[in-house]
Amino acid sequence: MNGLKVLRAEGYPRMPWKNGGGSTEEITRDAGAGLDGFGWRLSIADIAESGGFSTFAGYQRVITVLQGDGMTLCVDGEDTRPLLPLDPFAFSGESQVSCTLLGGAIRDFNLIYAPQRYRARLQWLDGEQRFFSSAGTVLVFSMAEALQVTVGNSDAQLGRHDCLQLDGNAGLMEVFSNGPCCVIELIAR
Repeated sequence: MNGLKVLRAEGYPRMPWKNGGGSTEEITRDAGAGLDGFGWRLSIADIAESGGFSTFAGYQRVITVLQGDGMTLCVDGEDTRPLLPLDPFAFSGESQVSCTLLGGAIRDFNLIYAPQRYRARLQWLDGEQRFFSSAGTVLVFSMAEALQVTVGNSDAQLGRHDCLQLDGNAGLMEVFSNGPCCVIELIAR
């Protein structure tokens, strides 16, 4: 294990959307600055009204509603199923996308990654979970007010929307969590 760090929700920097329609709290990324140069990026967006999404050519996106009633997306002219809390949906960053909110404002969770540079796996877990991963980067995003995450022999306490980031994993590692969270595994190509 190379680098294990805990990222606290109150420290996430706020950045404007690429299309200027709102702002995002950036949780973490692999490289780059602003909206350029990253291979993967994790963020939380606040969507106050229905409207268009920014495009990210060359990227894949996975979006999950965290709070609120949910939304539907129109992706390249096709409507999605209603996207309710903790129901992830993947689409191409090159697609023309707009959302229709099902109620009021929502918060969503976004993974954007370059598929030519990374393979990604995102899964939402609930309750006690133990899993093994050989991914180079593993992220654990907490939905609980108090989440304990054990990686190998290291323990971390996460609050709501905090994120544990492990970089430089070179072998099979064991991860245990005791509550609702999202696990993202990123493997460099």
